Amino acid sequence: MTPYIFGVVVPLLVTLIIRNNSNPKRRRGVPVEVGGEPGLAIRNRRFEAPVQSAWEGVATLAELFEEACKTHAERLLLGTRGVLQREVETGQDGRSFEKLHLGDYDWLSYDRVFDVVSGFASGLACIGHVREERAAIFADTRQEWFMALQGCFRRNVTVVTMYASLGEEALCYSLNETEVTTVICGKKELRTLVNISGQLDSVKRVICMDDDIPSDASSIAYDWTITSFAEVVKLGRENPVDADLPLSADVAVIMYTSGSTGLPKGVMMTHGNVLATLSAVMTIVPDIGTKDIYLAYLPMAHILELAAENLMAAVGVPIGYGSPLTFTDTSNKIKKGTKGDATALRPTLMAAVPAILDRVRDGVFKKVNATGGLPKKLFHLAYARRLQAVNGSWFGAWGLEKALWDFLVFRKVRAILGGRIRFILSGGAPLSGDTQKFINICLGAPIGQGYGLTETCAGGTFSDVDDTSVGRVGPPLPCSFIKLIDWPEGGYLINDSPMARGEIVIGGPNVTLGYFKNEEKTKESYKVDERGMRWFYTGDIGRVHPDGCLEIIDRKKDIVKLQHGEYVSLGKVEAALIVSPFVDNIMVHADPFHSYSVALVVGSQSTLEEWASEKGISSSNFSELCTKEETLKEVHASLVKFIMHSEACYVQKANMLNLL
Repeated sequence: MTPYIFGVVVPLLVTLIIRNNSNPKRRRGVPVEVGGEPGLAIRNRRFEAPVQSAWEGVATLAELFEEACKTHAERLLLGTRGVLQREVETGQDGRSFEKLHLGDYDWLSYDRVFDVVSGFASGLACIGHVREERAAIFADTRQEWFMALQGCFRRNVTVVTMYASLGEEALCYSLNETEVTTVICGKKELRTLVNISGQLDSVKRVICMDDDIPSDASSIAYDWTITSFAEVVKLGRENPVDADLPLSADVAVIMYTSGSTGLPKGVMMTHGNVLATLSAVMTIVPDIGTKDIYLAYLPMAHILELAAENLMAAVGVPIGYGSPLTFTDTSNKIKKGTKGDATALRPTLMAAVPAILDRVRDGVFKKVNATGGLPKKLFHLAYARRLQAVNGSWFGAWGLEKALWDFLVFRKVRAILGGRIRFILSGGAPLSGDTQKFINICLGAPIGQGYGLTETCAGGTFSDVDDTSVGRVGPPLPCSFIKLIDWPEGGYLINDSPMARGEIVIGGPNVTLGYFKNEEKTKESYKVDERGMRWFYTGDIGRVHPDGCLEIIDRKKDIVKLQHGEYVSLGKVEAALIVSPFVDNIMVHADPFHSYSVALVVGSQSTLEEWASEKGISSSNFSELCTKEETLKEVHASLVKFIMHSEACYVQKANMLNLL
């Protein structure tokens, strides 16, 4: 009788609990009366007013970090892997690839990191950087990035952040616009800076995170002082300077957004703005604390990663650094037979963008299908059974059956990310329902899907951990109010049935000051209501479900009226077409002076080569395969199939799509 109870009765009770928790009648977001433009406004059900700080007496990121270092002094904080061996491998096409054999993680404790941060802060003053000047961090994510950021905060220096992949034109524009005097970068980025040194107006000092500074850098950029990160820390330790801590309203970061068109815009974030988002997310992630380990690999120049790392440090979570190219055992730069970052670190928490999670899903399915035989059948059977359970069926795999499938099948998939992941934060773009369910089933971890923008310090909405629905981004974060306003031109109104629809406007203490030296754009996108609350007009279109959760359904800039008068939603068309197995990435473009849209497709090399092999189509390389008439016809037919079966079909007919 006992096995029956645990194998059948208990799972049924669990299903009933889950169904009750995900009942649409359960309110997650509730209506709230706010000022400003009329619309439908909602707040998080647990907080009547937006939270500003979850830590008593803490009002800035500098205070938050110092308090954490006192609380967790002897605990591990930052970890990095050393390079044991470098090799160059040559592929069949003649191209060379660097492969790395990385060691275990070497860790710095909180008190050691605070010592480095304090030394760097004093060193900044010693080399002549004053608080009125701005410093830029232009580097890949690494522990020196985090320590440089905190060092700048201790001197109340505003940090300008830039992607390491930023092009020379945008980099030059950003540095000159913000009148940066000190640039903190890696050895690779230093070479880029040297290339444009003649175009930079205000740069006086460069701090290189690597000790081996290129010997020719100083001779080319003759009017710069180039110092290593370690030298600045050493100088600061020998000549300590008192901290000059910021206030909540001081600008902590000017973060440049890539933007969809034109030159990037610098978003001004105060310490209070970022702290509000951290305080809100802390209330959402279940039981976050010292038992966790966080894998950091996304760009810190993006607000998602910057906020995540600051939160982890605040609550005692060790941060292990990696990169997208060394992420797993099969990543591009990992030497075969050695460990990737996830396997070496075995994290419990990580942030991810949908593109990363899509690659994990596609990689698993391709490997399973290539294996064939009994393992393939077992995987698909296990996946189908668990999918039934995830979808709420009483007769899916629960209890003992779930444990059996986890042991036989999914344990191997979970090993890809170290085997201990318990929560994944997804942001930056919409996550597909298929990928969300894959993560829930194969990794056995809930995904918190969030919605926010650089202009709101990533704060907006965040799905509850017990919400298994797909396609939604949850209720408002505790730091935000969400409001929908009418957009009559696009046909989205708050009195639409069955759900209110409109442009999404976000208000709260996490809404930033505006765009640096761009008053026109700031006035266009930011408004302060009669109650003093600041609102950001996102340009995204959403609808609010009966339980108070938000769903993103469109974007104002993505909608184009073609010559025949029909509206085309570019985002919806892209979402429909990227499902094709032949598509690795895609961009759809529409011109109002033409009657059709154009798709620029990046083909999936593995899928196309497998298809060509089955069809007996030969080619010398992938580029040649992509130009063959048979390939173009096959890919086009696949795109037509997927768009005709998508909800985007009402605005985009398949015969209106030209393929490049």
